[in-house]
Amino acid sequence: MTNPVYVAVDWGTSSFRLWLIGRDGSILGERRSGEGMTTAAKTGFADVLASHLAALSVPQNVPVIACGMVGAKQGWVEAGYIDVPASISSILTGAVSVPGQSRDVRILPGLAQRDKASPDVMRGEETQLLGALGSDSRGLQAVCMPGTHSKWVHVQDGEVIGFSTFMTGELFDAISKHTILSHAVASAEEAQADNPAFRAAVSAAFRQPAMASNLLFTARSGQLLHGLTAAGAQARISGTLIGLEIAGALFDAPNDTPVTLVASGRLQGLYEVAFKFLSLKYTVIDADTAVRRGLSAAAEAIWPN
Repeated sequence: MTNPVYVAVDWGTSSFRLWLIGRDGSILGERRSGEGMTTAAKTGFADVLASHLAALSVPQNVPVIACGMVGAKQGWVEAGYIDVPASISSILTGAVSVPGQSRDVRILPGLAQRDKASPDVMRGEETQLLGALGSDSRGLQAVCMPGTHSKWVHVQDGEVIGFSTFMTGELFDAISKHTILSHAVASAEEAQADNPAFRAAVSAAFRQPAMASNLLFTARSGQLLHGLTAAGAQARISGTLIGLEIAGALFDAPNDTPVTLVASGRLQGLYEVAFKFLSLKYTVIDADTAVRRGLSAAAEAIWPN
């Protein structure tokens, strides 16, 4: 078996993912839990990490590279931000050491867009971006990383020229649970990408984003007047919000801008259907694969073999 050379950790607000990486790049061990920043801030970041390292019997001389909310102001150690525009490769050189540890632990910085008209920040997604595109990407492209707070990043020849956060997932949850539309989706399961109502709503919101709040209400009125099912109502809400997101993200982009979708699971399916229905050119990279690649690139830059 190959020897372990570093540990890669994606430490978000509510989730913890760890991979033990071997000299040949293989995954020697993996740990996942719900001990994100919110939990670790109470129980202790060092203790959470130590328990997972012990579970995999990681040798003391193996260093740790981490990304995500663990580097936020309320995280373990604040890793700060790199201001955009900036090269993707700048992420590799901004890691911050965690003091007082018996092993070498580094945390990667986030990205900040300080434009007063469109301020924005990200933590964790910059590492997915690095893993998805590499540090020497060419041409103009848009990178979509869907989630509770979806990120769209515009990259030109390896430089991040701007990015936007869309509260799509959080809005879906709030609208589905805390507005009049909660009655329309009361018995529905998770929105399905193959629902015709989803595709129609994506198209309508993308073509007429100014009508978004009206389109959302049709999830209720369509049910009262035309027998729209709970599943259809939920699909309409989801499709409207995703269509609105895509319209905003690509508003100033050239029509032929290729999109890289960094996602997995149900969200990957929803966004792929949306992109296909809107005739957008795209490629897909698994979210876990992207963040591991980004963490690996950082580890190799910090601790070259």
